[in-house]
Amino acid sequence: MSHFLYLVRHGEQQDAQHGVTDGPLSERGKRQATAVAQRLGGVPFTGAWHSPLRSSAETARIMNESLPSIEPKPSALLFDCVPSGPTPDMPNAFQNFFGSFTEAETEAGHAQMTDAVSEWLTPSIEDRHDLLITHNFVIAWFVREVFAAPAWRWMGINQANCGLTIIRVRSVKSPELITHNDLGHLPVELRTGLPVAQPY
Repeated sequence: MSHFLYLVRHGEQQDAQHGVTDGPLSERGKRQATAVAQRLGGVPFTGAWHSPLRSSAETARIMNESLPSIEPKPSALLFDCVPSGPTPDMPNAFQNFFGSFTEAETEAGHAQMTDAVSEWLTPSIEDRHDLLITHNFVIAWFVREVFAAPAWRWMGINQANCGLTIIRVRSVKSPELITHNDLGHLPVELRTGLPVAQPY
């Protein structure tokens, strides 16, 4: 039996460019949510959850309009968080990122993601298709976990708004990354949320 996880980052927020961490979705964000729901229209979902934060909850509500059978529920395991702190093997280039986070915050984030992995990244005795609507760092941690990469390696794994990542969890083999940050359902003008490339 296979357990499939469909991870979707929330849609673009109205005030994201002004540093607001949990504002309402922009009009473009609403269109992104509708587009990813349409992309997933044929999936026989067995469960759906979303972060309690407004951006994810609103994305879930819009997706539910196109996917009335999913009935997404809030889960504190999908809150936006920093999944780990700095480690000795981490490249120095990432060190400045952690300046605004306390050790308690990173410890709480790590504990949250340990529980999230235990909850969802586990084999199933029957076929399952679970939808998780959440945040960039949370999805990055799941991807890192698939490859059993070092704790810091979630950094630099980025998802666009309403990008789609699919993971298959197998009983006797390691988890498999089916696709990461798939944007095929989004026209170019709806592709937002990735870091801006720096000129060389």
